[in-house]
Amino acid sequence: MDAWVRFNAQSQAKERVFRAAQYACALIGYTLQRGGAGAHLHGSVKQLEAHISLTRKLLRLGNSLEALEAAQRAVHLSDGVLRLCLTLTHLNRALFLACDHLLWAGRTGLLPSLDHSKWSHRSFRYYLFALILSLTRDLYELRLLMEREERSKGPRGSSSAQPGDSASCPARRPLRLLVEVLYSNPPLLLDLLKNSCDIFIPLDRLGICRAGPGLVGACGLTSSVLSILAIIHPWLKLKP
Repeated sequence: MDAWVRFNAQSQAKERVFRAAQYACALIGYTLQRGGAGAHLHGSVKQLEAHISLTRKLLRLGNSLEALEAAQRAVHLSDGVLRLCLTLTHLNRALFLACDHLLWAGRTGLLPSLDHSKWSHRSFRYYLFALILSLTRDLYELRLLMEREERSKGPRGSSSAQPGDSASCPARRPLRLLVEVLYSNPPLLLDLLKNSCDIFIPLDRLGICRAGPGLVGACGLTSSVLSILAIIHPWLKLKP
């Protein structure tokens, strides 16, 4: 119960719940359309999805400033690759959220002359850059962990290797090492899965890779659930 109270008190957690609901609606709408459901039912689901999206934008107001503060903290990291990736990730996220704030103002009538198409395109472009940088960070950390693991067990592996394993073992070793590293580092695995799911959303919206509403809905719902898990269990959040 205490964990739920802490979870519910966080605006980010609420936004993640609404995000999961939004992409669940997108997936349901796609399923209804494929199943030949009536236009009225499909339209109601799409309208609910739009209302949830607008509520999410309201919950995200001010988050662009938090992203700028996170970028300022990332500048002081000692690792050069992490410093570059995280700083640029937070800066692109700040720009994405700033565009998102403008879109919210436009949809609520505060900025009636706002070009929604132009600012939506900019928003997803910054979102895509942030995700590419986040995935780069994930892969960099994965490589470091694999190299460290290989160094720590390399001498033992070479001394215990059997002569008959020389042909098959080298081919299996990288995959086995990858599985071992990801299994022993749940935060990295979760972040890698979350970013891999999320990247299909801007790719589809920008027309770079047409994933389709079904895949976008499934990926968005999956990444939202993974984000909620990281909020409920803070040890699952990748640091820094």
